[in-house]
Amino acid sequence: MDARPDWLTKRPVAHRGLHDAARGIIENMPAAATAAVAGNFAIECDIQLTADGEAMVHHDDALGRLTEGSGLLATRTAAELKAVRFKDTAEQMMTLGDLCALVAGRVPLVVEVKSHFDGDRKLVRRMAEVLASYSGPVVGMSFDPDQVLALREIMPNLPRGITAQRTYDDGHWDKLTPAQRDSMLYLRHGFTTEPHFVAYWVNQLPAPEPWIARNVFGCPLLAWTVRTAEQRERAARYADQIIFEGFVPGT
Repeated sequence: MDARPDWLTKRPVAHRGLHDAARGIIENMPAAATAAVAGNFAIECDIQLTADGEAMVHHDDALGRLTEGSGLLATRTAAELKAVRFKDTAEQMMTLGDLCALVAGRVPLVVEVKSHFDGDRKLVRRMAEVLASYSGPVVGMSFDPDQVLALREIMPNLPRGITAQRTYDDGHWDKLTPAQRDSMLYLRHGFTTEPHFVAYWVNQLPAPEPWIARNVFGCPLLAWTVRTAEQRERAARYADQIIFEGFVPGT
């Protein structure tokens, strides 16, 4: 597999699938993936680890925001989570294997490995097991430097990326230690993780580090998450492709 595949930037990437809550299509659920395939958009998705070591397609650590029920995904089995419905829909949560079977290589997958920053690599190992029998275009990425390193070590032939932003001082990152936040700054772990691309927060472009990654080291730059006209213009100036939601590119 090409370490920097041309297809990565050929088409816009639908953030958590082509979802539209007004139409009853919720992020990361099967209908969102189906809609992205129909629009010929690559699919960005998140995976979380279950209690029994499965890779579940879901962004949040816990049930409740988008789904019925409550509780941490890490305390539930895959069978329990596959029975969970998205609110006000008949659709249920997917495993990464379910998503691969649904997409069947028709569009690329951009898989973000969600992390608890605890050094646990079971999720990447399960991802490797699932993708071993999948022939469609796919890349992996994570905010967590250790998970990107795990992608490099466990799946060296899979294109991998760093998901990043310039600062990590908002409330989302409060659970991390200062040392953990520091390790993520300035893409400084790039010489160890050796990413093939960078996904960077559009609101913090331009920035020196993604510019260097793109123009000196040849790493394609994806801008996330693009929602507004101003963000679209910013991404067009500073990045190679967008990870988008809330609109349909080209319409």
